[in-house]
Amino acid sequence: MRVYALTRQRRPRWISEAAVTSFTWVFSSSIVLVAVALAASPAAQDRVRVSIVKNRSEGPAVMERGLADRLRTLGCDVAATSTVQLTPDEDGQYGAWNKAALESRHLNQLVSQAGNSDLVIGLLTNCSDLLGMLAGLQRPAAAPAAPGAVGLAGTKPRRVGLVWIDAHADFNTPETTLSGMLGGMPVAIAAGMCLTRHRLVSGLDPALPTKYIVMAGLRDVDPLEQELLDRSDCEMISVEDIRRLTANVGDQIGRLARLTDVIYVHIDMDVLDPSEVAGHPLTAPEGPTSRELAAALEVMFRHPKAGALGIASLPFGERDKDLASLKAAQRLIDGAVAGVRSRAAR
Repeated sequence: MRVYALTRQRRPRWISEAAVTSFTWVFSSSIVLVAVALAASPAAQDRVRVSIVKNRSEGPAVMERGLADRLRTLGCDVAATSTVQLTPDEDGQYGAWNKAALESRHLNQLVSQAGNSDLVIGLLTNCSDLLGMLAGLQRPAAAPAAPGAVGLAGTKPRRVGLVWIDAHADFNTPETTLSGMLGGMPVAIAAGMCLTRHRLVSGLDPALPTKYIVMAGLRDVDPLEQELLDRSDCEMISVEDIRRLTANVGDQIGRLARLTDVIYVHIDMDVLDPSEVAGHPLTAPEGPTSRELAAALEVMFRHPKAGALGIASLPFGERDKDLASLKAAQRLIDGAVAGVRSRAAR
């Protein structure tokens, strides 16, 4: 756009010099007012870029419905949801554990491609999806690779911190497990304590040092699993810390931020009070409410290194007829978004 000044030589004789001066002042003032309004506009300044990734199962699909619209009302720009898809060859492979590793590998790729987002939200089938979330944060697609590097070789991984929010530690190994469930082992796998091939297929390499891990809300831990925790460098946020929103919540995020490049916050819905997740098969008494946990999440996500939130194991359908669990999950997402928005508004 060209703007011409009404100089004495160019202006028509019927326009006085005083009129030119007045027009110039009004025009300049209008530009300033528009610029100030744009700068103050939440749409221009405080929008949060959100990417949603999800696994291919009913729980994530239930969480996805209406989520993008909800996020937009909270001041977010939302990318199209990306869903894990196995190839026909992968889908035909044997072994549930092997299939879980392949799904994590695809989840890894989706999270990696969302690397420029302010917040990545993972809608997860269960806690075995942890490995894919961590791996995708470890090597975002935008990360530069060394010249001539093949695969992961020569690529410097980001150090990923983990806040594990669950009634259970999921820190068992095949040697310590009482249930034999893979879902009781993902944190131990991520820490390099067992099932190395499973972790490598998922794309998580190197494993997380246990000092990069914070456990929150634990209250149902197996005896041998507790021994492993006692020998680790994992730190703790208690249920009481969450309920009272003690300084330990922010302190642990600050500690992880000093050690790592990005922080992932993972939630198993069974961490909540059973009244909100009655359809979950592994509830444990005396958990925090979703409102209490949402307040803690807001504190966690105020830190600029808190980059991703995952929600796993949502009760749905007949196990959540009153939608209490879905509403609880929505509150948790709202809390994380509020934290990111408060960061963006500073």
